[in-house]
Amino acid sequence: MVKQGLIGLIIVIIAAIGAGIVLFGDDDAGSSQAPQSRPANVNVVSPRLERVTDTIEAVGTLRSREEIEITSEVDGRIMALNFRQGQRVDKGQLLVQLDDRQAQADLQVAEARLADARTRYDRALRLRQNNSVPQSQVDELRTEVDVAQAQRLAARTRLDNHRIEAPFAGVVGLRAFSVGAYVRIGAVITTLDATDEMELSFSVPERFLGAIRQGQTVQGITAAFPDEVFSGTLTDLGSRINPLNRSLPVQALVQNSDNRLRPGQFMSVSLTLREREALVIPEQAVLTQGTTNYVYVNQESSAQRVEVQLGVRMPGVVEISNGLAHGDQVVITGQDRLRSGQRLNVLEDDNALIGGRWHTGQEG
Repeated sequence: MVKQGLIGLIIVIIAAIGAGIVLFGDDDAGSSQAPQSRPANVNVVSPRLERVTDTIEAVGTLRSREEIEITSEVDGRIMALNFRQGQRVDKGQLLVQLDDRQAQADLQVAEARLADARTRYDRALRLRQNNSVPQSQVDELRTEVDVAQAQRLAARTRLDNHRIEAPFAGVVGLRAFSVGAYVRIGAVITTLDATDEMELSFSVPERFLGAIRQGQTVQGITAAFPDEVFSGTLTDLGSRINPLNRSLPVQALVQNSDNRLRPGQFMSVSLTLREREALVIPEQAVLTQGTTNYVYVNQESSAQRVEVQLGVRMPGVVEISNGLAHGDQVVITGQDRLRSGQRLNVLEDDNALIGGRWHTGQEG
């Protein structure tokens, strides 16, 4: 019985080995007869030379080139407001007239005292020539004249302070008082801003310190006018790096002749460092794996993976600072399914490029 079972087990093992030989033999035959993979249909473009700009993106705040609060230097009642809210005024233009009747009277008193002091001084000088009065009396009268002149100047200043004039040309803001209101010293009546040019303040990371200089072009966009770009010029560089964010505060002047920009407004800033010629390709051609950027290039109808170093990004295109040559054929469609060495079938399709046709541009 045991002998018969052993014989049966041997027969089963032999049968299994035979089946394996047949199975592996069929696979080898099938693989040798399998057709080669079909070529991948792709579209390609050649890199082109294009003028690119190195820029810094930042956020900034607008303020007037000149800005003050119009305040009263004396207590008084407002007799006239010679401006409209939002009006453009000239330098020296009268804005506010306070009740100055008392100040005028004080000035008249001071002028009368000065005239009297001069009369007595002149009489003493004539008498001194005959030694009729001592020199000490003449000196005292001279002092009285000087004091009276100072008092008249003070009275004149107090009178002038009842007239509030624009110290520079600009636009007045909202008024805080009406005609007839009584204002105290230091009360803010309105504001004045010189808005023909606006100061745009923002910060530049310290790594760009060697590349920034006065006169560089600045462009700004604000949410209030999203379809318009405002141009300006970098004018001032800060003297210290901010130790918290490691950046340098800078200022630019932005033209605002139509007065649409307002002080305190937020603005997205683009600072142009330099312009140059560079090799660019469509951004859609670039693939990323970890920290590595790469593209596929058509070499004799075969896909070859090439690592590239990217530079400036612009709408739809990206600068290639290393890895490609001008005459390379870069795959722009189907590259996410390719592998190195795979055969390629290059198609002509004007719609393959996202955003439109790849024009020749400034090719070198």
